[in-house]
This record gives sequence, C-alpha cells and structure tokens, in this order.
Amino acid sequence: MKTLTIFYDPHCGLCARFRAWLERQPARVRVEFLAYDSAEALRRFPGLPDVGADREVVVLADDGRWWQGPAAWITCLWATLDYQEWAFRLAAPALLPFVRKTVHLLSENRLTMSRLLRLRGDAVLADSLSALPEAVCRDGTCALPKRTTFPS
Repeated sequence: MKTLTIFYDPHCGLCARFRAWLERQPARVRVEFLAYDSAEALRRFPGLPDVGADREVVVLADDGRWWQGPAAWITCLWATLDYQEWAFRLAAPALLPFVRKTVHLLSENRLTMSRLLRLRGDAVLADSLSALPEAVCRDGTCALPKRTTFPS
C-alpha cells in the first residue's frame, strides 16, 4: 500500500480541521482527500453512497482494501509516522470499544460541533472566498473595497 484516499465531508468544519491536521503530519504513505460526494470519489469507489460515507469517514487503500468508522480513523493514525503507535494501541481489544463510542459520538454530532466551535468546512470557505469582490490595484498595491464583510 502506497496511497490512502480519505473520503470526507467538505461541508463539515471538524472534517476540514482533521484534514488540515493530517496533511501536516509526516506520513508513511501518501494521503489524499476527496469529497465523499464528488464525481471523482464515485469514480474511484462506485459503492461509496451505499456504505454511508455521508455519515462516517471512509478510507480506501490503493490495493483495494477499505475501512470505515473506527477502523478508518485508526488507519488514518497508522498512516502517520508520529501517531502509528497510537493506532496500534487504539486497535487493541481493550481500547477498541472506547474508539467505537468516540467515533460514533463525533460522527453523529460533527456538524453541530462544527457550528458550535465555528469551524468552517472547505466548501464554505471556498464559497466565501469566491464571493469576495475583486481587489482594486493601483500603484503596485492592492486592496479590497472598503465595506467588505466576510460571511460567518
């Protein structure tokens, strides 16, 4: 296995934060993210809508293996150099029930938690940026029009 594809919710702020965190980690394999509802995601994993990728994260390896829910989160940790030991510990029979409960709690409440913590998803940030007016550039300096407000 050389690449993991993580199918995530680009509208979820918590998911976007996890993506940013994981992308900063030194990794043992290449990690890429795809919106679970994108055309590319459906091309790579045609059965993705049937497994409930809108409710729980799904991870696909380039060798065809895939994981969902707690196993997917543990696989994401395994992919990092610094947290691989945690992946093995959390996958142990003694801790796996805790991981299942935690992942279920996060998955069921991720959008509410994102809203309460004011975490924006990638799609929301992209929409906000595309809605900004064009910068006015004069004399080698650029500025936005004075009354620009950013969506919350």
